[in-house]
Amino acid sequence: MNPPNPDPYLMLTPAGALLAFADRAPDETAALLQSLMPRGVSLRRSEWLARPGAGVLLLERALNEGWVHEVERELHAPDVRLDNYLPHAIAGLSGARMAALASDDGFCLARVGYSQDEADTLCVAAADFFDFVARQKQRGFKGTGRAVSFHEGIDMLLPATTFMLFWVDGVGYWLIVGGEPLLNNRALVELIWGIRVAGTKFSAT
Repeated sequence: MNPPNPDPYLMLTPAGALLAFADRAPDETAALLQSLMPRGVSLRRSEWLARPGAGVLLLERALNEGWVHEVERELHAPDVRLDNYLPHAIAGLSGARMAALASDDGFCLARVGYSQDEADTLCVAAADFFDFVARQKQRGFKGTGRAVSFHEGIDMLLPATTFMLFWVDGVGYWLIVGGEPLLNNRALVELIWGIRVAGTKFSAT
């Protein structure tokens, strides 16, 4: 049995990615977690700890909270064409393999399992929900408005559709999932990492 690597690589878990990319303007902790998704290859523990603001206490907390995990091998950022990659990336986030990705203003960027009309309708609805929450916050609503699930069954056991908002370098994206959401999935990390590596908001062709 090989001894453990004394300086393993670090990578965000799905929970860590959701935390790190939750807000348009990340706080210090979120920004440090985001740095674990570099435009290249994953960072070794020693490299990340050398960054200003990072430290052993934060790393211990991130490991204990399940935001970060240690891996033995170097991980490479996705190097793909997003228009081809995104439908495959989002498909694994839905138990029904029905998903769409929208810009924060409701433009459909990718879809799988939905027709174009269905996806366009859901993408606009997600953006409208964000506007709705913003209006309610002005009236004192305390919710974040980052995610919402809609149910068709009165028992509310399994959502029919889920909207989830995340931010990459100041750009908002809505993930729309049909059926059971499978967000505790490495595909979520790869989706966000792939968008981050692309560097800019893209448009459909």
